[in-house]
Amino acid sequence: MSNEIEKVKCLIIGSGPAGYTAAIYAARANMNPVLYQGTQPGGQLTTTNEVENFPGYPDGVTGPEMMVQLQSQAQRFGTDVRDGWATKVDFSSEPHKVWINETTEIHADTVIISTGAAAKYLGLPSEQHYLNTGGGVSACAVCDGFFYRNQEVVIVGAGDSACEEAHYLSKLCKKVTMLVRTDKFRASKIMAERVMNTANIEVLLNTSTVEVLGDGQVVTSIKVKNTATNVEHEIPATGFFVAIGHKPNTDIFADYLTLDETGYIVNVPGTSKTNVPGVFVGGDAADHVYRQAITAAGTGCMAALDAERYLASKD
Repeated sequence: MSNEIEKVKCLIIGSGPAGYTAAIYAARANMNPVLYQGTQPGGQLTTTNEVENFPGYPDGVTGPEMMVQLQSQAQRFGTDVRDGWATKVDFSSEPHKVWINETTEIHADTVIISTGAAAKYLGLPSEQHYLNTGGGVSACAVCDGFFYRNQEVVIVGAGDSACEEAHYLSKLCKKVTMLVRTDKFRASKIMAERVMNTANIEVLLNTSTVEVLGDGQVVTSIKVKNTATNVEHEIPATGFFVAIGHKPNTDIFADYLTLDETGYIVNVPGTSKTNVPGVFVGGDAADHVYRQAITAAGTGCMAALDAERYLASKD
């Protein structure tokens, strides 16, 4: 541990739309924010090839390009953007203490958490290959479903979110094949019935994914196996959607912040406030419902405004 302590007025942990938007507002309010980008600078959008639903980009934009622009805008107003990630926190007293890369100790009057959440994937090498090429693997139907209009897609998952995404895709795609690993849904009865009653959704129970097949650049089919019979077959598809959940990046805050049963930070409704005064949250670290870039940016704005008002109340 370093013996040097840096004192800051506003520390932002994590980047992405929430972190960078918080930085823009905090910098313009003369809070001199310091932002650490985290283990995935730019957040989940850096793995998204095309973003067509963020206002202000009539021709669309790539995820990495948008993050570069948001970072530049935050820096233009004076945000100190740094490499590194938080490895330990102590929110038991003020100022709040945060350690970066286990070496740098920072004392912050306010902390804005925008560490996001990571989509869970099956972990198949072929799945990761086509995820990285942007050739047909996605964990967000709302984000990417548009690109598969009038095509055939496969979605894997058994919970409410998977059913919601399958139903959403059914309005865009010619056919949706839903893979459920066991013999029943984990989703609520009403959601399962909605899927089962949708004409262009085919549900395959007791079915696991063996491999995502393609030409090296784009997905062409999915190899699956019936877990009851061990029989394998291929399903033609140009898109493979994974809807098996997300994991919020909040483990280091568990001793101090109130988290829900799946690890999302619980905020005071209608605000970005956590249970610890002076600590705020924006983006997917607290949002398990919408998980969109535009909503993350909005809550990042809220976090900066809440932090500014908190500091003003202390003067």
